[in-house]
Amino acid sequence: MSGLRGTHLRLYGALGLALVLVLAAVLAVRHGQHRAPAARPALPHTTVEVSSSRCGRGWSSPVPGVQVFDLHNTSDAPAEVYLEDPTSQAVYGEVEDVGPGTTRPLTVRLGKGTYAFKCVPDDADAATGPTVRLDRGHGGPGAAPVTEHDLIPPALAYQKWVGGGLDETVQLTKDLQDAIDRGDLTAARKAWLPAHLQYERLGAAYDAFGDADAAINGTDAGLPDGVRDRGFTGFHRIEYGLWHGQSAGALRDPAAGLVKAVTALRDSWAQARMDPAQLGLRAHEILENTVQFELTGRTDYGSGSNLATARANVDGTREVLSRLRPLLATRYADLPGLTRELDRAGHTLDGFRTPSGWTPLDLLTRPQRETVDATMDDLVEHLASVATICDPRRTV
Repeated sequence: MSGLRGTHLRLYGALGLALVLVLAAVLAVRHGQHRAPAARPALPHTTVEVSSSRCGRGWSSPVPGVQVFDLHNTSDAPAEVYLEDPTSQAVYGEVEDVGPGTTRPLTVRLGKGTYAFKCVPDDADAATGPTVRLDRGHGGPGAAPVTEHDLIPPALAYQKWVGGGLDETVQLTKDLQDAIDRGDLTAARKAWLPAHLQYERLGAAYDAFGDADAAINGTDAGLPDGVRDRGFTGFHRIEYGLWHGQSAGALRDPAAGLVKAVTALRDSWAQARMDPAQLGLRAHEILENTVQFELTGRTDYGSGSNLATARANVDGTREVLSRLRPLLATRYADLPGLTRELDRAGHTLDGFRTPSGWTPLDLLTRPQRETVDATMDDLVEHLASVATICDPRRTV
């Protein structure tokens, strides 16, 4: 991920939250004649009021199936809106930031069950609307809300694991520095990759690393003098030098700077505080950034190790999910499928590791590249559901 982080987006995954239904047109052939594609059937719409005093008003004729609720905020404050089971509080759909006087759509599939809208205004208590019951049909999946309190134990466990990972990163960067200091650039090239991959496995903590991440793992993006800019530091600065013929003397200061930065981060980590609310989002972003930066080669400064970095990011994602598993086990029905997707991604990437090193991206055949892209894209899509489920929600 190399210091380049994606924008934090609200994600709506396979859970059925803010479900988007894509209907395929059918081309019929009768008596040798081609008919035009069938028109998409119009979904039923129901206007529902969003306010503290009249939350959910307007939904009086419930029907099963896919439908759209037009959420109209009649109050003077923005609000989040959930469609939930009023007893279990399992969420079936949600829309954020419905502004005063505005209307936002919520598309869901409803079946047999009990439903109610919950309106959660900014700086005010939540209000639950009338209960609506359906006695037929098959609805989309729901999940019990996750609160910030729920996320504190997994965040603390993950933070402790990161501390151990930083200890190892310090040692591996010192090995890299030692090789450069003694002028053995062949050994330095061998030492660079293990040190870099160990840091990459700590992906979910990048936000908590702050400016230290840019110093340790930044790129030359946006720097006036590019790879020659004094602000270009860390792993990728050393990578550029090692694979572009720079001398050991030219790399001694960057190596010393890297060790200093990693050591300072390790020493300050015990006082750092990760935001528990970000843990689920980062589980998705680690590999989203991998697809964006590693699988495009944008972070390759000569080592050709993007696939190795992608593999380390898969490992890092697995570490995050292992801490979130107790929350996901009762909320995400396809958790076993996600685990299989992680295994498949790891196995696919491992296929490009040879006794002489990792295959560079530009040496992949077209079928190999398509396999890697498809595998990682599928995994990122599944991880969007983790981000959705683990996004903390107010319940009162």
